[in-house]
Amino acid sequence: MTSFHRIAMTTEIHSRTALLLRILRIPLVSILVLYFSLYHVNATGVIFMVTTAKGLVQPLVVGLLTVANMLLVYVSFAYFVERRTVGELALPRMGRELGLGLALGFGLMTACVLIANFLGVYRVEGLASWHNLMPTGVALSLPFFEELAFRGVVFRILEQKFGSWVALALSSLVFGGVHFANGGETLAGVASIAFVYGPLLTAPFMVTRRLWVSIGLHGAWNYTMGKVFSVSVSGVATPGLFKSTLEGPNLLTGGHAGMEGSLIGILVGVVATVVLLILAVRRGHIVPPARAR
Repeated sequence: MTSFHRIAMTTEIHSRTALLLRILRIPLVSILVLYFSLYHVNATGVIFMVTTAKGLVQPLVVGLLTVANMLLVYVSFAYFVERRTVGELALPRMGRELGLGLALGFGLMTACVLIANFLGVYRVEGLASWHNLMPTGVALSLPFFEELAFRGVVFRILEQKFGSWVALALSSLVFGGVHFANGGETLAGVASIAFVYGPLLTAPFMVTRRLWVSIGLHGAWNYTMGKVFSVSVSGVATPGLFKSTLEGPNLLTGGHAGMEGSLIGILVGVVATVVLLILAVRRGHIVPPARAR
């Protein structure tokens, strides 16, 4: 092969690579490729945890490996395709912000349960096994998947094009819509996820411009709701530390959707979201639409 042919071949490879990168950088293409890549990694891990991993330790190890693989996919796409640093996963503040998110998620769900108990719709009837407090691999990987996919991918990319407020609305609707796949989920539960909990989980990202608080909040909210207070998580019944009943009007109990679909959970979520969004505005973290920039 002559040097001319080698140069021509190299030029053609570079041209094809450049074309592929331009296609992958189209916002909708980026969202679809990243979302389904993360979904595939998480789904594969969950299937292995449910069907193959045994005992308490193996599922947790698989869950950690699943999280590591999702982070690798996310960071690789940012580095090789988007050509950017991944500030939303910056390590220096990871511990503090994860801890803040965990405390926030535990506090908000505990507030919901205390209000429900005061109103007489939630009652503790005793203690179940402490083994129910053990986290599962699925509970570990799910918050990472959903925060990377919906806040790190859908919200972040839409925000670059349409600005913070439109991206907040659209990403929250998508987040609620995918929960229709949950077996016990109801229309009211999906609506509350879209209009309340989507914004609640996006707001910390808007405040800090990192994902750690959202990941901690998401994980602690689900864990406290299911593993501590034995309330259905997004329509899925979960045995927890306490033997409890949640009975009364659907407006206060959320029906099959559980606490997330109740007026109590909605009001607590809305108040927390408003506070966080005000903080984001005060910090100047609201991104205008691309045309305004």
